[in-house]
Amino acid sequence: MATPPAVAEAASEFYFARFEDRRPPDPLPVSRPIELLWQALAVLNIALGAWYIGWRWTSSINWDAVWFAIPLVVAETCAWIGLVLFSLNLWKTRDYPRRPPPQYLSDCLAERPQVDRAISVDVFIATYNEDEELVRLSIRDAKAIHYPHPIALNVHVLDDGRRSSMRLVAEQEEVNYISRATNEGFKAGNLRNAMEQTSGDFIVICDADTRPFPTLLERTLGYFRDPDVAFVQTPQWFYDLPEGETLTVFLRRKAGAPGGLIGRVIEGLFGEIRVGEDPFVNDPGMFYDVIQRRRNPWNAAFCCGAASIHRREAVMFVALKAYADAVHKASHDTRSKLLRMIGRKQEPEKQALALWQAAQEQELTPYKFHVSEDIYTSIVLHQDQSRRWKSVLHPDVESKMLSPQDLLTWTIQRFKYAGGSLDILFHDNPLTARGMSLGQRLMYLTTFWSYLGAVWNCLFLIAPLIYLVFGVTPVSAYTRDFFAHALPFLIVNEIAFMFGTWGLSGYKGKVSYLASFPISLRALWAVLNKQKIKFPVTPKERQTGNFLHLVYPQLAVMIATVLAFAWAATALVMGIGSYTVGGLVANGLWGLNNILAMSIMVRAAMWKPDFEA
Repeated sequence: MATPPAVAEAASEFYFARFEDRRPPDPLPVSRPIELLWQALAVLNIALGAWYIGWRWTSSINWDAVWFAIPLVVAETCAWIGLVLFSLNLWKTRDYPRRPPPQYLSDCLAERPQVDRAISVDVFIATYNEDEELVRLSIRDAKAIHYPHPIALNVHVLDDGRRSSMRLVAEQEEVNYISRATNEGFKAGNLRNAMEQTSGDFIVICDADTRPFPTLLERTLGYFRDPDVAFVQTPQWFYDLPEGETLTVFLRRKAGAPGGLIGRVIEGLFGEIRVGEDPFVNDPGMFYDVIQRRRNPWNAAFCCGAASIHRREAVMFVALKAYADAVHKASHDTRSKLLRMIGRKQEPEKQALALWQAAQEQELTPYKFHVSEDIYTSIVLHQDQSRRWKSVLHPDVESKMLSPQDLLTWTIQRFKYAGGSLDILFHDNPLTARGMSLGQRLMYLTTFWSYLGAVWNCLFLIAPLIYLVFGVTPVSAYTRDFFAHALPFLIVNEIAFMFGTWGLSGYKGKVSYLASFPISLRALWAVLNKQKIKFPVTPKERQTGNFLHLVYPQLAVMIATVLAFAWAATALVMGIGSYTVGGLVANGLWGLNNILAMSIMVRAAMWKPDFEA
């Protein structure tokens, strides 16, 4: 997968030019012994968690501070439910069987067509205001896709910016240029417009910075030999993530030879530790190689947009179903109005008139006009009871793209993810709709539950502060009984997920999830207040400025926790209040964990790439 010379030369003007030769990691190897050990530990972990939660409800609540004790134990219960769901998600890895790339269209259909032919594929590169030369790189890489059989490969630039400069690039690269008069529906509308003007059997979705590898189709179209496979999602890989430096190098640079010696000792004990690596915790390895990949056994991997391949028939199925549902709803409303107007019972001719009027008013929309059109499409496909469409998470990386380079861009992206998912939960709840299997419902619930977790995460951030400032405990006492129930659960939980995510570190993702609570809370508030989640284009270039204002909540938690601990320690020594050593240790460690989690976001706000430093 060496970068072609022409592409490398074109990329030389961008900051990521020095990363062009990076290669993606291989998928995590599947180890049956490790998996069995993880499953045993997961069961033990859930059982210990249930034992702890049961004890909390029945034997530990401080009834003198019920205003504090009850909300916290409810939060702990919600977190335990999230643990159960996440454990089910990670339960096992069962990759979809790989099959050789199909030669003819008939290889991908349940019934042989009257006239067989080679497969045709449309590559959609959606763009709005990105640098034209950046899009040129994606075009050239798309054109370089190869296939072992004759294939009709057509690359289309979908320009919602209606730029003459972008049109010129498309003409220079000899690919199709598609634009439209408005930006209705944003990216979803852009894709719909392109579908109306193309006819490929399969569609590859790319963002402006998505650069597919030559093997993309050769390694993924084989899944479509199963005529019920609707789409294949490949992992998104950010090849420009900062690699940082080892702790030894960092300490040597800061403190000379003694620092380097300390660094070597620490890394000798705990393995390589990198400072400055992936400051925004952007690495999607955990999401794709663990979370999404392990939804394959449940047929519940969902589409994430870029780097996905779709069967056109399945996309049109979603459009027709949405159209039929809209017509049915609209015709019911129209029929009700007619009956109220004429004051008569339903008559066949009136029903036909209402249906005809409703059909004329609706549009056939292949992609839902929604900020999360990709997961929305996945849900509709998974709900279909007649066809039982399948989704596949292909474990190998087949493209590369750019990561957010500043906290503002990262925040825009995460808010869009959270708001879109919560909007689906509250307005089109798929968990209670007909069609999905139990496993699919649980997997989607896991996704939605993770965004709701910001509510109880807030309580986990505030709880140690309440004790440290006021001396009020949520438990009857921080005694040996408390630690006997809490510590086994906490220890086994860490060990279990070490094996559950074997090969990847889950710590940074865990603390980033805790520290991003303001984003999910803001998204939840927006959805509950029926505010429209907007479709902002994620910037592909680093935004300038100071981003500390984005982490004021995290800074407040850190400062408040330090001051509160100082006060509680002083009060304990001076005999003020009802502080205890056990309470100070438990809440001090709890607060320290919160500080470390918040510090990731604060460091990210101040981070600058070395090409700016």
